[in-house]
This record gives sequence, structure tokens and C-alpha cells, in this order.
Amino acid sequence: MVIKIFTIGYSGKEISDFIEILRRYGIQELIDVRSFPTSKKEDFRQDRLREHLRRAGIAYRHLRSLGGYRRPSYLAYTGTEEFRRGLEELIERARGRRVAIMCLEDNPRHCHRRFIAGELEKRGIEVVHILGKTGVRTLTQSSQQQL
Repeated sequence: MVIKIFTIGYSGKEISDFIEILRRYGIQELIDVRSFPTSKKEDFRQDRLREHLRRAGIAYRHLRSLGGYRRPSYLAYTGTEEFRRGLEELIERARGRRVAIMCLEDNPRHCHRRFIAGELEKRGIEVVHILGKTGVRTLTQSSQQQL
């Protein structure tokens, strides 16, 4: 079975548009990979986001072990046991259901999602980045260098 994991950033999106994008891609569970699941945009704060998603029939999970802001760097963090366990949990959750990982930045090139995506691809998992306000442009990890 081929596993596919989507990534998305909520920057520049309203919650209604964000949920519509998730529905368009058939996302069944949103995995929040922010270290601190809060936002200046109230609808993207953890409790509000969880409720919006619940009403839309989309599961929510915060996976702190894949959150950003790591010292000395996120790249170094990808070599840790904590990261490996988080990645394995993400992969397990993606077996048999469509999941997307979410952070703030729209462009994964400016977000730690690029490191997560790279590690997923090393394990043979297809990664698709959903981009833009409407989410109509998608890129696979291997085409990300064109961003």
C-alpha cells in the first residue's frame, strides 16, 4: 500500500477556506506540527481549530514531537529518537486514512515541514504540498526545489 501524506500551511487563509481545501483533498485527519499550537488568528488556535475540524468531520491531532523551533537546528533534531518516534506515529496514522500535517507557513520551503517531508520521502512515502489561498497548486517533495 502506497502511503501519501499532505502538508499545508494556514497563512493567508480563512478557516472556512482552509476546511474547504482539506475537504477537496479528502483529508480525514489534520496533524498539527506546531510546537505551540496557538496563533494570532483565533480560528487557528488549538481549541478553536479542533472544534472547527470536528464540525467538518475531520479529526485533529497535535504532534508536538514534530514541532518546529528546535536547538541547535531542526535538521539536527531529525536525528533524534524523539523525532523518529513522532515520524513513526505520523506514518502509522497515515496508514489507511488521508492525513495532512499543518503549520503556519504556506510555502514549505520556509517551514520545518520540508524536513519532515524529506524524511518521509526517504522512507518511500509520497508527500504532496498543498499551496496557496485556494489550495489548487500542489507539489511533490521532489519538485519543491522549484518553489
